[in-house]
Amino acid sequence: MINLELPKKLKASANQAHQVAAEIFRPISRKYDLAEHEYPVELDTMAAMIEGLNDSGGDVGGAAGGRSEASTELLGNSNGGNMAALLNALETSWGDVGLMLSIPYQGLGNAAIAAVSTDEQLERFGKVWASMAITEPSFGSDSAAVTTTAILDGDEWVLNGEKIFVTAGERSTHVVVWASVDKSKGRAAIKSFVVPRDAPGLSVARLEHKLGIKASDTAVLLLQDCRIPKDNILGSPEVNVEQGFAGVMQTFDNTRPLVAAMAVGVGRAALEELRGILAEAGVEVSYDTPAYNQHAAAAEFLRLEADWEASYLLSLRAAWMADNKKPNSLEASMSKAKAGRTGTDVTLKAVELAGSLGYSQHTLLEKWGRDSKILDIFEGTQQIQQLIVARRVLGKSSAELK
Repeated sequence: MINLELPKKLKASANQAHQVAAEIFRPISRKYDLAEHEYPVELDTMAAMIEGLNDSGGDVGGAAGGRSEASTELLGNSNGGNMAALLNALETSWGDVGLMLSIPYQGLGNAAIAAVSTDEQLERFGKVWASMAITEPSFGSDSAAVTTTAILDGDEWVLNGEKIFVTAGERSTHVVVWASVDKSKGRAAIKSFVVPRDAPGLSVARLEHKLGIKASDTAVLLLQDCRIPKDNILGSPEVNVEQGFAGVMQTFDNTRPLVAAMAVGVGRAALEELRGILAEAGVEVSYDTPAYNQHAAAAEFLRLEADWEASYLLSLRAAWMADNKKPNSLEASMSKAKAGRTGTDVTLKAVELAGSLGYSQHTLLEKWGRDSKILDIFEGTQQIQQLIVARRVLGKSSAELK
């Protein structure tokens, strides 16, 4: 059974992440929101710190930090790398989501490496900074529609294709690229490849201008006869038609709870700011009085807080299941769907209830409203998550329920 009390060993790292959010991220949040695509040099200190802790065996960054420490035989309740990564994502996103996505060695590609790499690959790639390249101009949420190809040529894979909306695609040291090794075998032939940023044939076509998370770079990548070593394919190179798309989709079981945690983090920031504004306006939020007997703004605050709490608990459950080697595809999508929707609801409602103050740049509320929207889109949209949940609950395949 899941234990909802955080263990002491995770509280310490979560507190450290919160200090980073409060003392480094918050003070520079507006600066890099207004200076889109400018690299946050303040993060270089963090990069050195994370690299040093990794070298000393801390495993606070990279793929190793997202891989569960639990053995295959568990004794009741384990909280490992997935839970630690989730709490760190939550706390740093409380500070700034865009800056959180720019932390060196903490890319979404690292979670992909943790999900499907072999032990030998984890040793090689466990401490890199990896972004993740899935989406292409021809598709968005349908990850099975990958057209990028990977052809084996001697001891090298040759990749060709175009990837769009790659978070940290310019700054990361490596990119996890989804490509098909045999288009005739459909989605079962889609594999993940670790491509170094300096690999011949890999280039950045442009950086996107965005509504939010402006501190984070979002790149369009071109792969033109891009060559990488043969053993840079994550997991097994064999195409298992019976297994289908399940192998590479394991990535999302790790990353979706992390994105949910980001939404939980920015949602908590908005609730805290809103509560202070309401208090200054003389609106008291009471937990002893029925909502219908309170100020309308207080009643709305209670609704938002209840949704936020549900999102938080769903995210914890998904990460806990991953650490305890329990299939969590359903729970990962549930947490992402709930938290993504709640994050936008909470932040935008906070802007509304704060009135002109919320809409201005006097606070960070309007920025959090813009930042939170991406968390309901990337790693699978709200609609895709609900579709996955429906398939799992009803026992339907993707062919049976579209």
